[in-house]
Amino acid sequence: MREKVIALELVHIGIDDTDSLSGGCTTYICALLVEDIISMGGVLQDYPNLVRLNPNVPWKTRGNGALCLRVLIDAERIPELEELVVNTVEENSVLSDPKTDPGVIFHRGRIHPELCSFTGMTMSRIVDIGEAQNLISKFHMGAVALKGQRGLIGALAAVGGLQDGDYTFELIAYRRPENRGKARIVSRDSVLCMDKKTYPQTFNNVDGETGRVLITPRGPDPILYGIRGESPESVLEAHNLVNPLEEVERWLIFRTNQGTDCHLAEVDAICEVHPYQSIAAQGWVNSSPRTIPGGHVIFSLRDNSGEIDCAAYEPTGGFRNIVRTLLPGDHLQVSGGIRPPTDSFSKTVNLEKLRVLELVPDFATANPRCPSCLKRMKSMGRGQGFRCERCGIRLPLASKVQVSMPRTIRTGLYIPPPRANRHLTKPLSRYGLEKSGGITQPHGTWHYP
Repeated sequence: MREKVIALELVHIGIDDTDSLSGGCTTYICALLVEDIISMGGVLQDYPNLVRLNPNVPWKTRGNGALCLRVLIDAERIPELEELVVNTVEENSVLSDPKTDPGVIFHRGRIHPELCSFTGMTMSRIVDIGEAQNLISKFHMGAVALKGQRGLIGALAAVGGLQDGDYTFELIAYRRPENRGKARIVSRDSVLCMDKKTYPQTFNNVDGETGRVLITPRGPDPILYGIRGESPESVLEAHNLVNPLEEVERWLIFRTNQGTDCHLAEVDAICEVHPYQSIAAQGWVNSSPRTIPGGHVIFSLRDNSGEIDCAAYEPTGGFRNIVRTLLPGDHLQVSGGIRPPTDSFSKTVNLEKLRVLELVPDFATANPRCPSCLKRMKSMGRGQGFRCERCGIRLPLASKVQVSMPRTIRTGLYIPPPRANRHLTKPLSRYGLEKSGGITQPHGTWHYP
C-alpha cells in the first residue's frame, strides 16, 4: 500500500481590529490560535508577528497592533485552518463596538516586495482601503471582513511586516477571565529586580523619572504584563524573574517592530507633511519655546519651505525642560506625529524625540567691566554711563555690552521618559543594538501552554 505524500504549504495569517477600548485583544486571539494550530499539526515558521502600525490614526484603540502567524501545514488541512482562524476571531472580537472592524487575510507562499512596501506605508501615514483591496486581488489572497473593511488594511500590513529591518521581541502574559477588569497584581519589587538584572537586553520596564512600573497595562484587556527585549531568551529570563500575584493563564513570545522607529518617515520639506503622518524633519527653531496652559511647551520650526509648530506635552515630563532651552536659530531634527489644525492650534508635530544638530551662541547684555579691576561697573542712570564702585573710575559714554552665555543643552539625541514613549519609539538603550533579518524560526520555550 502506497504511503500518502503530505504536501506542506506556508500560509500567512493576518489579523487586525478585533478589540475595543472596552476590552478584547488581538494578541490574545493570536495566543489562542497558536495552541490550536500546533495541536492540528501546523508548525510556526516565525515567532508570532506583532506589527505596530501608524500610531496617529484617529480610530486606533490602544497600540494599533496587527498580528501575523506564518504556518507550515499540510495543504489538505488549509480549509480547516482557515475555518479555525475565522471562528476564533469571531468568538473573541468585540463585535458590539461600532468602531471594531475585524479583518483576516490568508496568503500562501512567499511575500512579494509590494506587500512589504504597503506595510511600510501603513506605519507612517493613513492608507485607503482601496490600496489594500488592490493588493488582495492582485495576489489572490483570502480576505474575511466580519463587519466593515477597515480591519483588512492592518491584517494585510501584518502579512507584509517584519521581512527585513530592525526588530525586537515581547513576551506577553495573559490573565484568567475572572481577573479581567480588576486591578493587576504584580510584585513591584520583582519588576525592579528584573529590570536591574536584564537591562539593556530588556527595555521600558520602569519609568526612570517616576519609578512607575510600565510592563502592566491599565485597560480592561486580558494582558497581565508585557516585557520587551532584544531576544527571546532575554524576555523569557525577565518573565521568570517577575512575580505575578495572580495566576497567569498563558503567555507567548512575539517578534515585533516595537522600539525600532520604523514609523518615522523622513521628509525633505516641512510643507510636505500632512495630518496623521509620522515624520522626521529637519529645520531651525523659529520662535522661542513658550509654555501654555496645561504645562505643554510649544515652539515653531522653519525650513526653506515653511514652518510648523512643535509640541512637548505635559506627560513628557523633564523632556520639556530640554525643549525650553532651545533658541531661535538652533538646528534640529524633530520626530513625531502630525496633529491636524484646530480652531485653537495650527498643524503641529507631537514630539516623540528631538535631535539637536547645531546650537547658536547665546548672548546676554551686561554692564561693562572696569578697565582697572575688571569688576562689573554700576550704572549712573539712563544715558549717564557707568562707574566702578571699587576704583571710582567713571565712563560717561560707555554702554552695556554683549556677553556670551553657556548653553545648558548639548548637541545630541533627546527622548521623553519611557512612560511617554509610543510602542514604536526607539529608546536610548536600543541605539547600537539594532538587528536586521527576516523570518526567525521559533526555538526553545516560547509559549505556554
